[in-house]
Amino acid sequence: MKQHNQFYINGQWVEANSPDWIDVVNPATEAVIAQVAKGTKEDVDSAVKAARDAFISWSETPSEERARLIGLLAQKMSESIPEMARIISSEQGMPVHLCELIQAGGPALAMSMHADMVALMDQVETRGSVEIYKEAIGVCAFITPWNYPLHQIIGKVAPALAAGCTMVLKPSVETPLNALKFTELLDEVGFPPGVFNLVNGSGSVVGEALSSHPEVDMVSFTGSTGAGTRVSAVAAQTVKRVTLELGGKSAFIITDDAPLADAVGTGVQNVMSNCGQTCTALTRMLVPQSRYEEAVEIAKATAEQLTVGDPQNSENFMGPLVSKAQWNDVTGYIQKGIEEGARLVTGGKKPDGLTTGYYLEPTIFADVNNQMTIAQEEIFGPVLVMIPYQDIDEAITIANDSPYGLSGGVWAKNADAARAIARKIRTGMVNINGGSFSYEAPFGGYKMSGNGREWGKEGVEEFVELKSMMLSAH
Repeated sequence: MKQHNQFYINGQWVEANSPDWIDVVNPATEAVIAQVAKGTKEDVDSAVKAARDAFISWSETPSEERARLIGLLAQKMSESIPEMARIISSEQGMPVHLCELIQAGGPALAMSMHADMVALMDQVETRGSVEIYKEAIGVCAFITPWNYPLHQIIGKVAPALAAGCTMVLKPSVETPLNALKFTELLDEVGFPPGVFNLVNGSGSVVGEALSSHPEVDMVSFTGSTGAGTRVSAVAAQTVKRVTLELGGKSAFIITDDAPLADAVGTGVQNVMSNCGQTCTALTRMLVPQSRYEEAVEIAKATAEQLTVGDPQNSENFMGPLVSKAQWNDVTGYIQKGIEEGARLVTGGKKPDGLTTGYYLEPTIFADVNNQMTIAQEEIFGPVLVMIPYQDIDEAITIANDSPYGLSGGVWAKNADAARAIARKIRTGMVNINGGSFSYEAPFGGYKMSGNGREWGKEGVEEFVELKSMMLSAH
């Protein structure tokens, strides 16, 4: 078992101040596979100082040089996809073959796209006698989750580097190993000291210290709504910018003329991918009453065909949930659904023969109404609830009857009809007729799903301050 007792501060690996450790557990074997040092407020202070000292120089670095370094980092990430996939699978649980595509390959592609986005900072808009310039916001603190760990790191680090910001990253305590590997790659590229800094540790210590730090200009957080509201409250004391990517309980409306087998099958796979540990998962499937039982049977058959097991086996679609705590949370929601009168169609327990590891069968609930706990709260596990509706207006009402507004889906025979329905759903993103994730699409939500956007040029703009210069007519 390897111990990592160093943080990356000011371009160097430095010893942690505290002797305390965080255990990294492989969710497939339940074994501790590594330990990383727990950061302290003093570690955060050192990292923030390094970022502050580096900010002016990095923000004034020519765009061509920033783009060159980002491109080199993307290349190194691409070359390391197989190793990164194995690391993420070992600490997070997604099957390795899917990690290569989603958890490692996607972030490498996204980083490469940001080499071109550096040029956004050079654009000057003229309005009459006014010139509007873009400037980097400053020192940024990033607090990232475990479900798509590298993906969410890159969603913050890449646009911040493009904009000319410096930063301190605190990755999730469940999945710190991929962040350490990423930092090694970044170090090899040769970014100036202090541009990027890494401090592992708990949210209550390192996260709080970063969010409240007077020398941090912006906090970008991805995680639970409860933790996000805490970040906002702490950050408000120093009036820094805060962007939040939080929870979701997204609705998938299937119309009465949609190809039912395609729509339901795609919807089930959407929820079960990454064991349902996806904030945008379409976890509420809304089906016309006239086709409801047919849809339930299709969902049941689809779920029961999905293979669950060893993440090293490329035939498996699902590995384990990330931790014992997560398994307990999800199975608690399943029990709550049964108690509230929902019909357990399939799943709800550990698969036969898998006694070790935090595995859970794909789970489908029918006879659900939107007032049930399992229809209102984010379960963050492989659990789909199926809700019948009478007409499309009721479907839209049900879809919007949620504290969240992150994502959604509509499947109709006609794409224009699907778009018209999608425009009435109060969410930041909607998949139309099976459309999927794109790094070109601004990512973020309404209501309690957060604020701000990641990816696309809008993701870079989150790290920008605007400066207006009013020119004299003389």
